[in-house]
Amino acid sequence: MSDRAPRTRLATHAVANQPSPPTDRDLLGRDLPMREALAREAPDWVARRLAPLGREAGSERVQALGEAANRYPPEPRLFDRHGRRLDEVAYHPAYHELMHLAIDHGWHAVAWQEEGRGGHQAHVAALYLLTQAEPGVCCPVTMTHAAMPVLRHSPGVEAHWAPGLLAWDYDPRALPASEKTGLTFGMAMTEKQGGSDLRGTSTRADPLAATRADPLAATRAELLDGTRAEAGEAGWRLTGHKWFCSAPMSDAFLTLAQTEAGLGCFLVPRFTPDGERNAIELQRLKEKCGNRANASAEIEYRGAWAVPIGPPDRGIATLLEMVQQTRLDAATAPVGMMRQALDEAWRHVQERHAFGRALAEQPLMRAVIADLALEVEAGVALVMRTARAFDGAARGDEGERSLARLLPALAKYWHNKRGPGFMAEAMECLGGIGYVEESPLARLYREAPVNSIWEGSGNVICLDVLRVLARHPQAVAALWRELSPARGQVRELDAALAGLEKQLAAPPEALEPRARWLVQRLTQCLQASLLLRHGPAEVAETFCRTRLGEAASPAYGVLPSGAPTAAVLARIAS
Repeated sequence: MSDRAPRTRLATHAVANQPSPPTDRDLLGRDLPMREALAREAPDWVARRLAPLGREAGSERVQALGEAANRYPPEPRLFDRHGRRLDEVAYHPAYHELMHLAIDHGWHAVAWQEEGRGGHQAHVAALYLLTQAEPGVCCPVTMTHAAMPVLRHSPGVEAHWAPGLLAWDYDPRALPASEKTGLTFGMAMTEKQGGSDLRGTSTRADPLAATRADPLAATRAELLDGTRAEAGEAGWRLTGHKWFCSAPMSDAFLTLAQTEAGLGCFLVPRFTPDGERNAIELQRLKEKCGNRANASAEIEYRGAWAVPIGPPDRGIATLLEMVQQTRLDAATAPVGMMRQALDEAWRHVQERHAFGRALAEQPLMRAVIADLALEVEAGVALVMRTARAFDGAARGDEGERSLARLLPALAKYWHNKRGPGFMAEAMECLGGIGYVEESPLARLYREAPVNSIWEGSGNVICLDVLRVLARHPQAVAALWRELSPARGQVRELDAALAGLEKQLAAPPEALEPRARWLVQRLTQCLQASLLLRHGPAEVAETFCRTRLGEAASPAYGVLPSGAPTAAVLARIAS
């Protein structure tokens, strides 16, 4: 028997020099730029109503829900156990809890229930906070919110569907709309052969005749616009394939289909008026790079029952107001994600030490974080100003209506172009731990490209901006009125504006190849103007020098000599 003492196992896994575990955070209370924007752009009630959402969205519980909703993505349920078609999508419980957080508090409806009184600012600020809980859930919230302007094109359709859209009640059950209090809306426009060119839509719509032999004709007619219902029309049948259907579990979908008159807009309910499942077959769910908590599907209309909205040959025009709404949301989401990434990076570098001091004390890291903070400040200022333009347009202000036509496209293009690089830089601040799925940075990096692609990719957006500039001189005049008050304050902005005026005088054929540069420059000048007029001088002047001046760089962290880094960093979590 050995008299040697047993070897003691020494623990080698002591955790040191790592940030503290995340705790409950008040996303609005810590966000000085957003609080300032709300005080400047919105009525007082907006910030008061948002305060509980900021605390809830930043709680450990809700942050864990966002992680779970991504880790356990939705699954298709095509058939029941007996072989009957279901064409449903099954979600993890975390997803449903996040949907309750958004819809049970009315953030999908606030823009319309408080329209012209700060409702659009409230919706945009709420989406910014909800994005920091889980971006994918915001897609069905956006679709439902954005459907309202389309419904207004047909009073009968609006009367039937708007009460459910505006209800503060998330009900995920697959039931006829008449048996539910709250409803959600999706959208199915894109087809394989058309993509962004919606004129290439091949889905066909054929009218049904209402006859006395059809006992459902009166019921169907109630869903139609009043004039058509009086004519005894019974609805339409849609046949065709949609390559992308956003939010495929919705109670109704807005879609495009060809009629004899041209391309029309239609509402396709999940259930027909007689309570049967509509002939909308779910082909598959897309396996996406990111946006995993949200389902995107390919669907087949096999004679699906539908009602028309707006003139039968004006489908794209009918949907334009919806597109404006979704574009503003697609411009806001990347700013919310950038804010979340900035918060994660700043928290990490304050507690992580290297070479004898905290990373947050090292000049080069401070320059990187400060530059990221400038991007968030500019994004917040622009999306909240754009939301105010939407409310002003609802009140009948023509200048604000002109801005509302142009600003969403500018913001959507540029915020999404900045997003992927921003996420990569924030991930790098964390080092290797930022690249693993336990960190939200990996999820945000995968999510970053999606809003640039949805609702018009970069080239589509830039060409739309050129069309607005060419066809709506009042929008150009409104934009210059918005930019002019900042003239004379900073040399870099003055020079950039002079260059823009010269470029805009060029013929259209010269502008198109430079459309991306033009949209970028317009957006950055607008961001600079807003910061100069409303933000701290340290933030505004540094933004102008790093985005418009000789020190401008495509990389983050390239600040000019003497930049007020400490003043910018002090605003991250105040």
